[in-house]
Amino acid sequence: MPYFVIERTFDEPVPVPVDAAAEINLINDEEDVRWVFSYLSLDRTKTYCLYEAPSADAIRAAAERAGLPADSVIEVAGRVMPTGRLVAAE
Repeated sequence: MPYFVIERTFDEPVPVPVDAAAEINLINDEEDVRWVFSYLSLDRTKTYCLYEAPSADAIRAAAERAGLPADSVIEVAGRVMPTGRLVAAE
């Protein structure tokens, strides 16, 4: 299944731990997408998330249902490592 990086911008800092994680994962399951992990900006107003999904549209549908922004949804081919090798995104 393809991998995608999602950039999200929030009006307020994201609280950690994310209390809505269980609900987000339930919605993701229903939309056939999997949240792998997220990076959080220092000011906690942006996240950069790695997702596995059948399409960008499935990610956008899950985000809309969860009330989450999805500023940018980009399919990725993999990770370029410091050695220069391309490895699978996971």
